[in-house]
Amino acid sequence: MDFSPTSTAHRRLAHLARQRFVEGLCAGLPALDKTVHDFLTELMGQTATQRDMQLRRDAWMGHQAHRKTWVEHLGRAWRESLAPPPVTGRGTLNASKAFDGLELLGDDVLENKIIASRMALTLTEHVAAPFDAARQRTQHLEGRELAGTDILRPETLCLHLVEQWLEVGLQRDHLQMVIDPLQRELAALALAQYQALVKLYDEQGVVAQDDLRARVRRAAAGPNTGSPAEPPPASGPVGLASQALQQSRAALGRPTEFAPTRQAASAFMPPPPGMRGQPAMAGMGSPLVRARQRAQGVMVQLRRLLTQPTTGYDMVKAPPASAALAHALAAHRVSADSYYSDVATLVEDYSPQAVVRVASAVRERSVEFKKKASTASEKAIIEVVALMFQSILSEDRIPPSVRVWFARLQVPVLRVALAEPEFFSNLTHPARQLIDRMGACVLGFDASSINGSALEAEIRRIVQVIEQYPETGQRVFQLVHDEFEKFLAKFLTEKQGTSRIVSVAQQVEQRETLAIQYTIELRALLKDMPVRDEIREFLFKTWAEVLAMSAVRDGAQHASTAAFKRAAADLVWAAGAKPNRADRALVIQNLPALLQSLRQGLALIGVAGPEQDAQIKGITDTLADAFLSKTASIPQAHIDAMAKRLANLEDYIGDEALGDMPLSADNIEMLLGIDASSIHVIADNGAPVQDDMVAWAQQLPLGTWFTLDHNGASTQVQYAWHSQRKQLHLFATRDGGSYLIQLRRLGAYLQAGLLVAQEEESLTLRATRDALTKLDANPERLLG
Repeated sequence: MDFSPTSTAHRRLAHLARQRFVEGLCAGLPALDKTVHDFLTELMGQTATQRDMQLRRDAWMGHQAHRKTWVEHLGRAWRESLAPPPVTGRGTLNASKAFDGLELLGDDVLENKIIASRMALTLTEHVAAPFDAARQRTQHLEGRELAGTDILRPETLCLHLVEQWLEVGLQRDHLQMVIDPLQRELAALALAQYQALVKLYDEQGVVAQDDLRARVRRAAAGPNTGSPAEPPPASGPVGLASQALQQSRAALGRPTEFAPTRQAASAFMPPPPGMRGQPAMAGMGSPLVRARQRAQGVMVQLRRLLTQPTTGYDMVKAPPASAALAHALAAHRVSADSYYSDVATLVEDYSPQAVVRVASAVRERSVEFKKKASTASEKAIIEVVALMFQSILSEDRIPPSVRVWFARLQVPVLRVALAEPEFFSNLTHPARQLIDRMGACVLGFDASSINGSALEAEIRRIVQVIEQYPETGQRVFQLVHDEFEKFLAKFLTEKQGTSRIVSVAQQVEQRETLAIQYTIELRALLKDMPVRDEIREFLFKTWAEVLAMSAVRDGAQHASTAAFKRAAADLVWAAGAKPNRADRALVIQNLPALLQSLRQGLALIGVAGPEQDAQIKGITDTLADAFLSKTASIPQAHIDAMAKRLANLEDYIGDEALGDMPLSADNIEMLLGIDASSIHVIADNGAPVQDDMVAWAQQLPLGTWFTLDHNGASTQVQYAWHSQRKQLHLFATRDGGSYLIQLRRLGAYLQAGLLVAQEEESLTLRATRDALTKLDANPERLLG
């Protein structure tokens, strides 16, 4: 970089501009805090349930106690962010690279980033033009891109706000409660400061130039290094729907490094190389975070569609349904059973006519409900929910019988959507999660295999339970969702072959975990004892595995396990110096029994024949040397203490992380003596894998269908089970085969695209996008 006086002056001007920008923001903090205070005060005065009233009071009291500290800390954080970013010989470190080493983040940090990114979406829309002008001029002065953590970036402002909110003791739930008015006020404040910044640059004669070379560099570096390119705000349903479509298409229409999985946009869609239309923070973080941000982009646009002036929907507190609409919803519950019982007859014949009739009923119901609606917001909600269910019912990969049961959820979901604005902004709303989980599990079955199955019966039961409790809102959805997860854990592993593999795999993990924990404890016990290296190595590498195997097969307190623990203490004592004649006589007397215990332990872990003889010979040679040694002996008190601790070893061992385990088909076959020919074991092979890929592998949802490319063969598999510590993962094929994959290898397969989810996004998110598509083409239908 040129450090001439001119360039130094440019950098000083850019720094001065940032200082004024931050000072302007800090000056607006009291007004920002007052907005939160006024909103919470007004919220407390509104009538609600006892639980909601208590939550609002807690939020108000918490804000009263910490508001002053929050303002001070946030102002300090913004000012401290003025410190220049690290610079190398080639300029500022690339933001995405700077964060590569910070992928192992806790859940709280990830949640902070997710909330901040949502706020940044709204903020960016309001300040798009002046922010872009300020960014270009600043980059022109400094000759480089803004760092990913630059205070001028909206996402940095929002992240500091969220972090300081929690830092001072305020709760995340309360932040979610006030996020709408808070981000509106922040957007207004930031807009004024960006405009003032541009005015300052104009007064100093700083004009952004069309530097083609800089554009080429940005393009080569990837979209993540630039600023978000947001479309200008548009009014009316068509404009808002178009924004959602542009954003989602930009996110999904690019080649991806990893195959996506649609589960719950929940967050398992893989990251594309670049994501235009998203905040710059979206280019950082793990694939889980990026996927959540992309999914939230669609939800944010849907929420704006519903809150535009023509609909007037209140995202904070939805008014109760109008009397006529409430009566129509109640009347539908009475007539639903008789209608669907007629349709069910067709489903038993696997006729598509049943689904056609159900889809027609969904449309007709929405028309009737809209006639009863008395407000524009009610009509908009009815239309969006109807379009979502039309999309779900048009999914041919869902068996007809299941689609009929899904159709029965339209009215219960509509009730929730009318009463709970959260349904339109929260991807983890129980109603969405339930439909997504059930949909993900049935997509892999055809009609002949699903009809009459336990899975169909469980879906039928769940729908009937929801219909029986129409006034409970999301609580009944949450209840049956939890029940469905428990059902899945059993259903996916109930086949005899799969159940046996699960039992074996769980014991493999348990054994390896215990082996590591026993090794750690043995090292601690022998730390200050004069024990020969040969004996130490035998105890750490071999006998710890014997103890673990015995504990898994027979139990930690079984007589055989206790005998092996005692043998460890006896071996340590026997391997010590024996200057006393009585001790030498005792060693000679006990040696046959000790060697017999050692042979039994070695046989337990599959060490037999010449290999066993070699190990026993090495031990006897060591004992012979110790027998003649004149060095200090190990005090008997130490041996007794060691034996006592070994006898109750499980009370002392910690919950250490499981490392690499020797997983193989032979390993499994040896453990319980079963034929492992039907199990494809894919063990760790040391292939490099990113930490965020490992985290992704640990959060895959059970029941999801994947395409697995292993040894050149492509197979459809369903994620059926994971071990307690999520170190082993089982995927089942339709023909009864199984793939048992170790954690890091699973992450490597996801990273390499060898394990590809068959769905790119969750069922309800895709339905939301389809609804926006229809509204984009025909905006009049929203309120028609």
